[in-house]
Amino acid sequence: MTPTSTPPLSAATEATVRFATESDVPTILSLIHELAAYENATTSVHTTSASLLRTLSFPSSASPGYARTLLIFPPASSSEPSPTCAGLALYFHNYSTWRAAPGIYLEDLFVRPQFRGRGYGKRLLGELALETKRVGGERLEWSVLRWNEPSLRFYEGVGARRMEGWVGMRVDDLGDGEEGPESGRKGVLEELGRWGRGVEWK
Repeated sequence: MTPTSTPPLSAATEATVRFATESDVPTILSLIHELAAYENATTSVHTTSASLLRTLSFPSSASPGYARTLLIFPPASSSEPSPTCAGLALYFHNYSTWRAAPGIYLEDLFVRPQFRGRGYGKRLLGELALETKRVGGERLEWSVLRWNEPSLRFYEGVGARRMEGWVGMRVDDLGDGEEGPESGRKGVLEELGRWGRGVEWK
């Protein structure tokens, strides 16, 4: 995740933030690749337009999807009546057993370099904070790469705290080189699934 520095407040409040629609999928995919490049992880991205259409939530779609995307755009002007998308916040809902309350997990926050310094990152976080409260949630959380000190400092500046006592864990179907499912190589997730029998939701 990448932050922006603190700007004049008006720059962020004048920006337009809206939920992504199906027609925004190419933009979302491009932003995902740009974020991966920033994080030196381009070979780890196996996302396609088709997989985003299949798995994301959109306001006009009958399919519930698994995650929602907020897009932010700078104000329109006479020279640019249809501004380029400046960044995104992609998130999904989670749950806290200790609070018996829902929350939001921010999967990706990214602002394109040419739009940084305008407060767009903080604006997106603000919209997510409002959404968290709207659903009765009590937590907005995300992960940050340890080497990304600029982002860590930015997030601490808006009131976030490091969860030093926790270690992230993951089981997936990708090999050590994250070749992707098309490699045909069995991953740990598939192997772990052998211990299950399947439970029907009814």
